[in-house]
Amino acid sequence: MAERSTRRDSDGAREPESLPPLSAGEVARIAIEHLSELTTKEVQGATSVEPGDDGWTVEIEVIEDRRIPSSADMLALYEVELDPDGNLLSYRRTKRYGRGSTDLGKGGRT
Repeated sequence: MAERSTRRDSDGAREPESLPPLSAGEVARIAIEHLSELTTKEVQGATSVEPGDDGWTVEIEVIEDRRIPSSADMLALYEVELDPDGNLLSYRRTKRYGRGSTDLGKGGRT
């Protein structure tokens, strides 16, 4: 798992180093790692990455259920929230749909 480096102060306590902010690409990669580890689902990719005041929100598409033929696969969108350093705050499935569905994106209905 990707982690930001820390250093120890004079008392031995760990404190974060000043690191440059994460790029959208780095955030997407970290979110995918977190989600893959927690769900064991096959990730198709990040569909959106949005910065916010308290971190990042990443939407990730995964294969929920493989079917034959693959055009019948069930997919899902997960929303992953990370803090500014890439630490996982929360995740949730926001949508489940069949492959090829034309109603995709945030706030859509299945």
